[in-house]
Amino acid sequence: MVPGASYHVQMTDSPHIHLGSLLRASEDAHAEGTLDHLRYEQGGQMQTLTFAEPAPYDVDVNALDGHEMYLQGSFEPTLTMECARCLRPVDVPLEITLGTLMRYEPSADAPYLEEAESGEEVLVFGNPDLDLSAYLAETTLLAAPLSVLHDPACKGLCQVCGHDLNDGPCEHMAQVPVEEIDDDLGIPEGSAHAKQTPFASLADLKLPED
Repeated sequence: MVPGASYHVQMTDSPHIHLGSLLRASEDAHAEGTLDHLRYEQGGQMQTLTFAEPAPYDVDVNALDGHEMYLQGSFEPTLTMECARCLRPVDVPLEITLGTLMRYEPSADAPYLEEAESGEEVLVFGNPDLDLSAYLAETTLLAAPLSVLHDPACKGLCQVCGHDLNDGPCEHMAQVPVEEIDDDLGIPEGSAHAKQTPFASLADLKLPED
């Protein structure tokens, strides 16, 4: 490979960036391409993070002092998550700005992130042919929202039969859902959605009169 030249990858199983020239002569390194999934290890098990459409990435690594360097770039994956109310699949596009310190340690068997004294995360690696899969996967998972809705007005699922209420009412819609119970009026008897409380069993308890 010519020193300082770009390294371009299309639809690879694992995104790599070659840092040999950077380590020998402080030449900047570059890699770009698209990914439809990432394979990474978590808890001793191999995991697969699949994207709804090809995810472009663009990465530059610049030399700093000694064996330290800085990675910057962008990654734009689209995750498929479940709607928090009705469980329908929802495509969630992310625009991630990459930026992290790096340190070369020949003894490192696999790249990993550690926290520096400054509090910043450092990507430690031992193989100049650096596989960015684990780094991109962790960055993506941290950037993903905790929950999503397929529509702000999503009606969710019936709590009794699991019917998707966005497709229309079910036979249990005649019952009063928990969310609409008026505590001032009490809970309608026979409601399939009636809210249970620890005091329900005391309703019929007769106390002695003074």
